[in-house]
Amino acid sequence: MSQYDSITKIRICWSLYQNNIPIENIPIQLGIHRATMYRWIKKIKQIGIKKFIRRYKQAKKGRRNRKKTDILTKLYIYKIRQEYHNCCGEKIKYFLKKQYNINISVATIYNILNEKYILRSKWKKYCKRGHVKQGNKPREVIQTDTVDFGELYAFTSIDTYTKEVSVIIKPKLTAQAGLEALKQQLDYFKTIDHIQKDGGSEFKKEWLEYAKKHINSIRTARPYKKNEQAYIERFNGILRKECLGYVKYKKEDLDMVQNKVNKYIEYYHKVRPHLSLNMKTPYEFVSMSHLTLERTSC
Repeated sequence: MSQYDSITKIRICWSLYQNNIPIENIPIQLGIHRATMYRWIKKIKQIGIKKFIRRYKQAKKGRRNRKKTDILTKLYIYKIRQEYHNCCGEKIKYFLKKQYNINISVATIYNILNEKYILRSKWKKYCKRGHVKQGNKPREVIQTDTVDFGELYAFTSIDTYTKEVSVIIKPKLTAQAGLEALKQQLDYFKTIDHIQKDGGSEFKKEWLEYAKKHINSIRTARPYKKNEQAYIERFNGILRKECLGYVKYKKEDLDMVQNKVNKYIEYYHKVRPHLSLNMKTPYEFVSMSHLTLERTSC
């Protein structure tokens, strides 16, 4: 029966089913897939043979024109977004249904918002960021990060070549606090050729504006790629384990915590040997590097 058209096959399929023909024999006789037969029978049971065939013919006419959203619905979407603090598409969908009994998809809502607003791309995290630089001389590559200690935050940075570090304790995790910490880190490192950070808000706006003026190159590590921040992540673990622990500090502990960190960094730089530096301390390694450079230049 493969010579029959689809509508005829649908009618015969339903007729055979009604006449109690063994269901496993129907697709063989009609030359159709068994799943197709089950799909036809299931739908015909729900809406009837006439309505099913009418819908089937309509579907075969080709792709229907995309339904346009009316202007009133768009105005409701813009109004909800403004009233509810630039809320996301899912929340706009919720309020549309609740307040106006309008039900449209989240994708359509974002398409409408894009007509009026410039929205941040959902897939920005997959944009090109350049390769992860490796430092081959002092101050060539610095990695920076933050560590949460309750009401206090440690802004940490490390020279990936010499392993020298800077730790600034701040009572806020903001871009302004990040800017203040960056200024202090630059006072210590003197110059930074390239700095790598994560995508945290503390490295936005004020921090970024200042960094662009004083640092040649800036890179944001990819989300969930801890290996790209391996040096600073390793030091953050050391800072917790050997210095501040896993305690939640209060804002009034700021001076005490900074003094404790300063003493530890003195030990870290001058006493604590590093396997990656052939059991030299960062200061010993720096002095040897400078000596090697002087001999090379002579």
